[in-house]
Amino acid sequence: MVKRISPIVVIIGLVLLTAAWLLWIGREPICKCGTIKLWHGQVVSSENSQHISDWYTPSHVLHGFLFYGLLWLVARRLSFGWRLAIATAVEAAWEITENSDAIIERYRAVTISLDYYGDSVLNTVSDIGAMMLGFWLASRLPVWATLALFVLAEAVTIWLIRDGLLLNILMLVYPVEAVADWQAGR
Repeated sequence: MVKRISPIVVIIGLVLLTAAWLLWIGREPICKCGTIKLWHGQVVSSENSQHISDWYTPSHVLHGFLFYGLLWLVARRLSFGWRLAIATAVEAAWEITENSDAIIERYRAVTISLDYYGDSVLNTVSDIGAMMLGFWLASRLPVWATLALFVLAEAVTIWLIRDGLLLNILMLVYPVEAVADWQAGR
């Protein structure tokens, strides 16, 4: 008799493998500052993306919203657990890619992240957890509420830190000098 593997086991395995890979390639387990903060609110700081949460945490919740919607459209027959496992695999792949030397250098060259040298492993695991939270919320909330939260999260981060998920993608893929100047306060 063949036992079926649980999506929970796959999810835990993906998170652990992601953390192990990042440690193997030399990413810091926690902030070099030696402390662990629940929240780090200073964007232009070498401690950004080093603690449990920061101004970019909402963008990972939004990843969860987007992954839930996409998987609801294309894989509706799969259980919630297996759709979450797929979303976790995509988020883990993004985190590994985001922490590659090539992407780190790209961020430093074309975004406001001049002090960025990669996420800590703690921050990466927390980002994956934020995506899972977003995925779960999208599964429970009405579509209108999920969309409203998406717009609200983007509006608040754009207003407060001049960045957000959509601006981050734009500046990574197709940098716009006027946006870069605005983000830098010029």
